[in-house]
Amino acid sequence: MVSFINILLYGVGGLVVAGMALLVAFQEKLVYVPVLPGLTKSYAMNPSRLRLTYEDIWLTSSDGVRLHAWFIKLFPDTTDIAHRLEMVRVMLQQLQCNVFMLSYRGYGESDGYPSQHGITKDAQAALDHLSRRSDIDTSRIIVFGRSLGGAVGAVLTRNNPDKVAGLILENTFTSILDMAGVLLPFLKYFIGGSGSKGPKILNFVVRSPWNTIDVVGEIKQPILFLSGLQDEMVPASHMQLLYAKAATRNNQCLFVEFPTGMHMDTWQAGGDHYWRTIQQFLEQHAPEKKEGRSSQNGNDVGASPEEPSLKRRFLLGHAALHQAISLDNFGWIVVFRTWKTLGQFAVAFAIL
Repeated sequence: MVSFINILLYGVGGLVVAGMALLVAFQEKLVYVPVLPGLTKSYAMNPSRLRLTYEDIWLTSSDGVRLHAWFIKLFPDTTDIAHRLEMVRVMLQQLQCNVFMLSYRGYGESDGYPSQHGITKDAQAALDHLSRRSDIDTSRIIVFGRSLGGAVGAVLTRNNPDKVAGLILENTFTSILDMAGVLLPFLKYFIGGSGSKGPKILNFVVRSPWNTIDVVGEIKQPILFLSGLQDEMVPASHMQLLYAKAATRNNQCLFVEFPTGMHMDTWQAGGDHYWRTIQQFLEQHAPEKKEGRSSQNGNDVGASPEEPSLKRRFLLGHAALHQAISLDNFGWIVVFRTWKTLGQFAVAFAIL
C-alpha cells in the first residue's frame, strides 16, 4: 500500500512538474493569439473592399522588426462600411477621427514573434512615426487601451509624458501575474501580483508580466477608466484596483462604470453614455483648435483640397489587422486629434 501511495504521489508530482514546464515553455502562446484556430494569418480583407480610402505603411521597430500598418482616412462615405468594422464605423461617426492601425510583431503581415519587450518597442515605433509626421499635431495624443492593449497603452503613456496627453483604459487587468490565477485557478498558489497572498514562487518564470498596476501609479497624464461590470474575462475589481492606485498620485483620474458591459461589448452596452464619456474626455484633454490656425504653418505635408476630412480626428490601431477585420482583433487603436491637415488628434488602443 505504501509503495502504491508513493507511486501515486510521484506520478501526480511528475504531472504537475510537466504541466508547469509546458506553461513556462509556451506562455507566450497563452498571452498572445496572433491567429485564432481555423483562421489564416493573412488578412481576410483590406479596407478597400469596405470602400475605405487607406494607405499601406511599413515601419521598423528599434530592434529591426518590420511592422505593417494601415492609415484609414475618414471620408463622407465611410458611414456605409461593413458590419465587421462596426465599432470602427461608430468610432468614426462619434469621434470624427481617421484611423491608423498597426499590427504588432507576429500579427498580420508584421514579422517577428510577440513578447512584452518586443510589443513595447512596436508601440513606441508607431508613436515615433506619428511624431515625425508634419501633418499631425502631436501635442494632443490620447492613448486608449482595452484588456492587453491597456497594458501596452499604459506603458507607452508612462514612457512618453511629452508626447501623450492622456490615457483611456477599458477592461484592463492589473497584471498577467494576477490573470494567471483567474484563467487557470490552480496557478494562483504559485503566481500572483503584488496583492496576491500566495508564495508566488513561479513569478520569476513569467516573461510577459505586464504589471499595469505598477505602471498606472507612475503616469502623470489624465486617465479615464471605463469598466464593464459584467466582464467575463477580466474581473471588474482589476479596474477598480487600477483606478485606486492611479488616483493616489494623480488627481486627474475619472472612473466610469457600465453595469451591463462585458469584456468586448462595453462600447455597445454603454451606448450613447459610453461615447459621450470619451468625447468629453477628448474635449477636455485634447480640445479642438479654432479653425484658421492650421494655415499658420505652411509646411503641411500631405494636405490637399480634396481631403477635407483629414482636418478631423485621427485614429490609430495596433495589433492584428487579420481575421475578421473587427476592432476586437486589434491590439490597440490610436485615436488622435490633430489640427494641421488632420484636424484633431487623440490616440486609442484595443485588444482581445
